[in-house]
Amino acid sequence: MIKLSCLFNYSLLLAAVINTATAADLTAKLPVRLSEVKAGERPLELQGTPAQLQQQAPEFKVADQSFKAVKLSDFAGKTVLLSVVPSIDTGVCSIQTKKFNQQVATLPKDVVILTISTDLPFAQKRFCQKEQVDKLQVLSDAVWGDFGSNYGLRIKDMGILTRAILIIDNKGTLVYQQLVPLLSQEPDYTAAMNKLKELSKI
Repeated sequence: MIKLSCLFNYSLLLAAVINTATAADLTAKLPVRLSEVKAGERPLELQGTPAQLQQQAPEFKVADQSFKAVKLSDFAGKTVLLSVVPSIDTGVCSIQTKKFNQQVATLPKDVVILTISTDLPFAQKRFCQKEQVDKLQVLSDAVWGDFGSNYGLRIKDMGILTRAILIIDNKGTLVYQQLVPLLSQEPDYTAAMNKLKELSKI
């Protein structure tokens, strides 16, 4: 007899596949620009509308590990650091996520760190359990493709996000954006943390 939990997981997976296919259709129509980000020696084309510094950060909807929708507006009044990675269970992305997970304890309580990738929530959940990532939220842009589209961070023809760090202040303004120039490189953690410290003093 098939367990109900298996049926539930299957239905979630089926829904994710359908939604991902729909998101792929939508992203095919997004504006494309040649960026300064490279994979090896090859410049990457990024899809979507780039978010503008010192402007209101665009709303987005991503999925948590239970496929529940999480929106930027859920964190209204808080400072939000977005750690964006191409694929959670790869070397550099794993290091980046674990480093920010360690930093959470050093930050004021009104600062939230979110990691976003296009991995399915199932894969993100396995990674977090294996690596004991439990102090920040790891969220998926695979279901709706909303985040990558609204921030211009989706890599054309790869279906993943470019590596980046963004900081949104407690008024909802995008105040910091770091697009890592080489996809295989770690971001500048110090610069991002210094910006958070600067905001906490305002």
